[in-house]
Amino acid sequence: MSQAPRQKVSRSFWIKLGLVPIGMFAFAFALVPLYSVLCDVTGLNGKTNGVSFDPITEYEVDQNRKVKVDFLAATAAGFPVKFYPKIKNMEVIPGKMYTIKYIAENRSDTVITGQAVPSIAPGVAAQFFKKIECFCFTKQTFQPKDPMEMPVSFIVEPALDKSIANITLSYNFFRIKDAEKVKSSEHTAAKSVQPKSITVTKG
Repeated sequence: MSQAPRQKVSRSFWIKLGLVPIGMFAFAFALVPLYSVLCDVTGLNGKTNGVSFDPITEYEVDQNRKVKVDFLAATAAGFPVKFYPKIKNMEVIPGKMYTIKYIAENRSDTVITGQAVPSIAPGVAAQFFKKIECFCFTKQTFQPKDPMEMPVSFIVEPALDKSIANITLSYNFFRIKDAEKVKSSEHTAAKSVQPKSITVTKG
């Protein structure tokens, strides 16, 4: 074999070899969004349409302790829905699930769609206040003059600091477009939202 063909083969080989790491990098770069799409579709890694689900959790019910939970409600300006909790407060035992209801009534003559943005006070208690079922997880459509009962099921985790004896759960209802803006800007509210999960308690 002459020197010229040998140089041509050598040059072609090194060019192809140099393309290998470039191709590997491009594949790794594309893998991240592909994995996110796969998680959104299949629910792998606890992701379903951008919502994270808690794993199955088992709580030890602390029968020797009670925490007072206050329930508040408000609506944004121009949102013609009367919105309030059926009860103002209750004492709960950490580790035990409770269900309360909020009432909402559209006082206008047109159909209105909105979403409730929750918040927890004090802020440090938010991660220990687990919502199992909540109307705040999805948008709500209100028919004119038609009252709706909306349940909230929750658990106060036993790991809540014992110095905290009172928690306030509040909701603010917005028209759907305004609600999305508020949810993206309120860090505390985002932490307090917990999607539906399966929880086992022992008493």
